[in-house]
Amino acid sequence: MKRLILSLAVAFAATAFAQVLEVESVTPLKLKGVGRSVVTGISPKGDYLLLSDAQLNGLAKYDLTTNRIEVISKARSAGLNVSVAPDGNSVAYREDTFKDGLRYTDVKVHSFANGTTKQLLNGARNVNGVSLQGNTAVMVANGEAKKVATAGKAAKSTAPVASIVNRQLMLSVNGKVKTLSPNGTDRSYLWPSVSPDGKHVCYFVAGTGCFVCDLNGKIVARLGLLRAAKWLNNSTIVGMNDTDDGYVITSSSIVAATLTGERQVLTDAGVIAMYPYPAANGKVIVFSTDKEENYIINIK
Repeated sequence: MKRLILSLAVAFAATAFAQVLEVESVTPLKLKGVGRSVVTGISPKGDYLLLSDAQLNGLAKYDLTTNRIEVISKARSAGLNVSVAPDGNSVAYREDTFKDGLRYTDVKVHSFANGTTKQLLNGARNVNGVSLQGNTAVMVANGEAKKVATAGKAAKSTAPVASIVNRQLMLSVNGKVKTLSPNGTDRSYLWPSVSPDGKHVCYFVAGTGCFVCDLNGKIVARLGLLRAAKWLNNSTIVGMNDTDDGYVITSSSIVAATLTGERQVLTDAGVIAMYPYPAANGKVIVFSTDKEENYIINIK
């Protein structure tokens, strides 16, 4: 019996820590003309970054090919939950202002093609989610979904948008918002992310871990400790595995996980690697450190 248990443990370990990605390199990014900053997004092709300060204030585009910097916004919270269009030609972001102790949020879209900025939402009290889909922005504000065209007419059908409303996991499908919360409504949910094919939602349950469910709330994968997770492709998710002493993060690594349970640590233990952003092409992942240094993971 002891030999059988040991064999099962070894088999599990081999599966759990099998190679998920073939990493070519993990290197620091030397961004010219940029001070202390953190990554808040990346283009689908992996050719430009979106940067903010450590408090996610302000937003700038950094072209990795030309080293050109374009300031998009200097407003508070502009780097929070940024959404990049699938073609990479525009970005939707928020700008927060405070009045009488209350927060009001504008949502704007900036076009890199012509440098113009358009307001999509004005002074909302609670913006819960934003997704830029082609020429249509889908926003969940105050628990309700709204579609706004960034150019021309808004699309009749849009991909699902996951959001957090009053600590619950919500899903908007073609303008209708429903409560998903697969682990129960007595839990607090964080970091929702919809898979590229729109069939699954990745999310984190406070005090429990990371999960993946389908659009009906059926749990299809349990990924353990994996915070701020995002989809690299339809079967692979990247997030951070961090520990703290109650005050500051003492260690953190970027981890890739599959829906079938394989896990792979992608970063060295000597770097406190946090908040990964994978490019849609599946070839690049960028992340920042506790020292506001930025790194790039190149995948073969």
